[in-house]
Amino acid sequence: MPKRFVLLDRDGTINVERHYLSHPDQVELIAGAGRGLAALSKLGLGLIVVTNQSGVGRGLFDLARLDAIHVRLRELLAAEGVTLDGIFSCPHLPEDGCGCRKPLAGLVESAARQFDFRPAECFLIGDKPCDLELGRAIGATTFLVRTGYGSQVSDETAAQAHYVVEDLGQASQVIGGLLRCR
Repeated sequence: MPKRFVLLDRDGTINVERHYLSHPDQVELIAGAGRGLAALSKLGLGLIVVTNQSGVGRGLFDLARLDAIHVRLRELLAAEGVTLDGIFSCPHLPEDGCGCRKPLAGLVESAARQFDFRPAECFLIGDKPCDLELGRAIGATTFLVRTGYGSQVSDETAAQAHYVVEDLGQASQVIGGLLRCR
């Protein structure tokens, strides 16, 4: 049986939301995020980040800086015992019309080809409507976390998620329960 994956938004879901996080020194894990991700790994799930990073397209930072940010994220997670399987990012502006910018499925399709999984068997966790839209588009089980922008979304947006949880720790508990029920 192929490995199942959790697809994760980055900013506001794993690390503290910063308006256009542009330097590795700004990366700070949300309290408990490492524990939540470690619990997901212990369930046998792979962890893949899918993130829009239009700051590159806006000229606020370049791809080398984005790579450095992701190195720092991986370091902080490693200190919590967590290894990400992959990080897939879209550097384009919303108006560029690329197929990799969430809520379009390009990033997930790339990840699925690389890691040989079925997107519809994934869990998708994020804090914004575009994350939920992506999850619905690929047939994944969606989770809205109330961290980052998730605390500001409307009840109507929250209703689009299969599950609304406080954070990655609570998401890992719900996912564990879902996997035990299978």
